[in-house]
Amino acid sequence: MIKAILFDYGATLDTFGQHWGMVIWHAYEHLSIPVTEAQYRDAYVYGERTLGANDIIKPTDTFLTTLNVKINLQFDYLRDSKAWFPDEAERIAKHDALVEYLYSGLQNNMGHTRCILSQLREKNIPMALVSNFYGNVETVLAEMKIGDFFCDVIESAQVGIRKPDSRLYALGVEALRRQDATLHESEILVVGDSISKDILPAKSLGCKTAWFKGEGWKKEKVDEAIPDFIVMDLAQVLGFI
Repeated sequence: MIKAILFDYGATLDTFGQHWGMVIWHAYEHLSIPVTEAQYRDAYVYGERTLGANDIIKPTDTFLTTLNVKINLQFDYLRDSKAWFPDEAERIAKHDALVEYLYSGLQNNMGHTRCILSQLREKNIPMALVSNFYGNVETVLAEMKIGDFFCDVIESAQVGIRKPDSRLYALGVEALRRQDATLHESEILVVGDSISKDILPAKSLGCKTAWFKGEGWKKEKVDEAIPDFIVMDLAQVLGFI
């Protein structure tokens, strides 16, 4: 019996199982930005590594600000690698169109997420969130109007532990036990989009797991027997309660 839920955030609650790298790539395709997928992937990796190695994103930065920074880093890489070198006017136009397209899609997704989280709250299900993020996840949750649904938020940048280290999920379990000291790991459902970063570490703790199946970053076959459940829509989580 599931009595509490630990959610991942990125690619779970915001893009429904689709890796953000692929979400952005499809936006590039939609807006006909003239680069190959291989060139884009190099730019995306460069941007993420730059954000990880430097104190660029501040705790008070919204996701809209974060998205602007990410796209600028990608465009810088594409220019410097001579994959794409638009003039300044074209760069600005493509940047603004890309951010608007991505942020609009995100807002649509979050409406569905808020609806499901609200129904879970009505069922008195304690919820916490565990995320690898840039240090601003609580600002982002407030921006998306979902921060109040969680009894606690455990973010990698704040605690100095990153998934797939199971200690990050162990902190989530502790947070839920502060709501209900009788909770056993087997009564906690972990919902995440990554088998390696969410499902396996959660299973190692004894939690039940629901894998949000979507378009991943790596083109590799996944053993779908690993998670306890597979979901294609966040609403399916309601059926596990």
